[in-house]
Amino acid sequence: MLFVVDPHSGVPIFRQLMEQAKLAVAGGRLSPGDPLPSVRSLALSLGVNPMTVSKAYNLLEREGVLARRPGLPLVVADIAPDELGARRLGELERLLGPVADQIRELGVDPDDAVALLRRLLTGTEDA
Repeated sequence: MLFVVDPHSGVPIFRQLMEQAKLAVAGGRLSPGDPLPSVRSLALSLGVNPMTVSKAYNLLEREGVLARRPGLPLVVADIAPDELGARRLGELERLLGPVADQIRELGVDPDDAVALLRRLLTGTEDA
């Protein structure tokens, strides 16, 4: 399933849907022209109010992530390769921001944190 929501996360459901859609586009799981589920079908499958899905879709359209075609399903908008790269970095920054806050809170040396991240990314013992 493309979307999963957690009503107890503290993050509004429309925001969860938006973040998941942006991540799927930036990560290539959704490509330009791919259709999204209808508001009604997605709301039904997630057990949420259709207005919540509609709000997420409208905001994603306003941000240029989705494109509306009269009488047809909403699709992922055409995104230039350089824009896609920028979106990937933007999503990574959004995800790593709270991690960076925790690193500072723990008092971990930035070089040690980068070395640990490099090791985790490469799956090697040495960074």
